[in-house]
Amino acid sequence: MKFSGKNVLVTGASRGIGACVAKNLASYGLKVWINYRSGQELANSVKDEIIKAGGDAEIIGFDVSCEDSFINAIKEIVAKDGRFDYLVNNAGITNDKLAIRMKSDDFMSVINANLKSAFVGCRESLKVMSKARFGAVVNIASIVGESGNAGQTNYSASKGGVIAMSKSFALEGASRNVRFNTITPGFIATDMTATLKEEIKSAFTSKIPLARFGNPSEVADAVAFLLSDHSSYITGETLRVNGGMLM
Repeated sequence: MKFSGKNVLVTGASRGIGACVAKNLASYGLKVWINYRSGQELANSVKDEIIKAGGDAEIIGFDVSCEDSFINAIKEIVAKDGRFDYLVNNAGITNDKLAIRMKSDDFMSVINANLKSAFVGCRESLKVMSKARFGAVVNIASIVGESGNAGQTNYSASKGGVIAMSKSFALEGASRNVRFNTITPGFIATDMTATLKEEIKSAFTSKIPLARFGNPSEVADAVAFLLSDHSSYITGETLRVNGGMLM
């Protein structure tokens, strides 16, 4: 897969899955815009790693839940690069608690950060990409957007909304050759899972047919595929990267 001459914005790319996605896409020749909200030092580390490997990257700080900031960020990218080819909506938050203890503000804060922000990113991307009659967006949702999860009514609703929303955008973007797809990761090995006790890890992996956590690189490879020409006839799809936990 080669993306020479094209660019991509990856939100929430200063750490975790987002950082892995950014570095992987840069390895294929994309200029990567690394979004961060508060972790500028981490974002710079990702950028430095990409540049040392011969890639091209810039950092761009903004809060995805702020609509105007997201809009202005895309405008800035277009102004500097003269194009905007791909978006990966990866940024998101959790605020877990049982539904009976969850206040409306707890619910809406996650909806705004995860679903509304993805909507704004998709909408603004479609505006730009439609003019070029080219582009692709990958939205990172979650397995719980399909299965639900106790203690995560807000998060599950936000990610389920992302899945459905992506299909609607796919229908609207198809005539302009702009594709929208979703990835729903299951349990992925991150800094947080590394601190779990072995018995807790075993309890999780016992529910996964492949009997292990996924690697961030496996999500990153799925993102690269869905952005690439190898998936040029795929839009409106939900790709499950969950080791068979949900089929």
